[in-house]
Amino acid sequence: MLAFPTGTTATPTAIAVPPALRLPLVEAAFPRRLHEYWPKLQEKTRAWLLEKRLMPADTVEEYADGLCYTDLMAGYYLGAPDEVLQAVADYSAWFFVWDDRHDRYVVHGRAGAWRRLRDRLHTALDSPRAHLHHEDALVAAFADSVGRLYAILPETWNARFARHFHAVIDAYDREFHNRTHGIVPGAEEYLALRRLTFAHWIWTDLLEASAGCELPDAVRKHPAYRRAALLSQEFAAWYNDLCSLPKELAGGEVHNLGISLITHGGMTLEEATAELRHRIQECVVEFIEAEGQALRLADGLADGTVRGKELGIAVRTCVGNMRNWFSSVYWFHHESGRYAVDSWDDRSTPPYVSNEATGEK
Repeated sequence: MLAFPTGTTATPTAIAVPPALRLPLVEAAFPRRLHEYWPKLQEKTRAWLLEKRLMPADTVEEYADGLCYTDLMAGYYLGAPDEVLQAVADYSAWFFVWDDRHDRYVVHGRAGAWRRLRDRLHTALDSPRAHLHHEDALVAAFADSVGRLYAILPETWNARFARHFHAVIDAYDREFHNRTHGIVPGAEEYLALRRLTFAHWIWTDLLEASAGCELPDAVRKHPAYRRAALLSQEFAAWYNDLCSLPKELAGGEVHNLGISLITHGGMTLEEATAELRHRIQECVVEFIEAEGQALRLADGLADGTVRGKELGIAVRTCVGNMRNWFSSVYWFHHESGRYAVDSWDDRSTPPYVSNEATGEK
């Protein structure tokens, strides 16, 4: 299903990408497509947000569709069975809500509340069924979404996903510490931490779920596959930093590559923005090269055996969706109300979240 050329909402409008954020190579070389299930996906994720009490009804009504969370996933995991895409999209929507809760806990200095949430998520990740009715709606919704993801592939994949997400939770904990203590990490330290807070390996794991095939370590850790996967995620994280920079400067943030470059590299805002753009553009060019190497890996796996054919198809599907990540992430940042900072009354406080600290009885 070809995406709307200028948007994916019910009434698409022309999207004017600001010159500082425009990437002609992405617009030209990465055509945008959407999973055919997308309209139903949007409807069902909206209902799930209500059912799990992740957002108040009036917030869901006013903001959920405009945040475009389902558009992002429907543009990424093409070819996934409908129920798999639904599980992934609900989990993704949960992730954004969790990120907002974490942000509000930082803003309000609620270290105790954050520690409780952190520990509950660690526990729920290992035993989701036992947390389906947890008193904190965020924990209960997490248990629901993770349990559905665990039903897709074997236990070995589940254990890897859990290991990767435990690391994400710990990284959010380090970010909480940095933000509450005003610590701006250096660029290299930040980039290593960003791979975790952006959940690089979670979204990469979910490529296998969408392809319906758990990849063996020899394939998943092959330099050609791993480099293409990493570059697709680095692009997304760095482009997010570029687009989020005004919002995060307004909010006194410390976790952004641009802010690290300004603080530790002695750059001006304009220089940091230019450096971010350069890194992002190089990332796109390098992915195109890595993509070819990963596809050659897929060809080599198709050795005439049934298993070889299955793995070759799965790798091609995963690499194709790595490519889709570029266009999906790019347009998401210009369509989602999450980044419409200039339209907010307070540039540091999104209108789709309460500025009160939430989640505690």
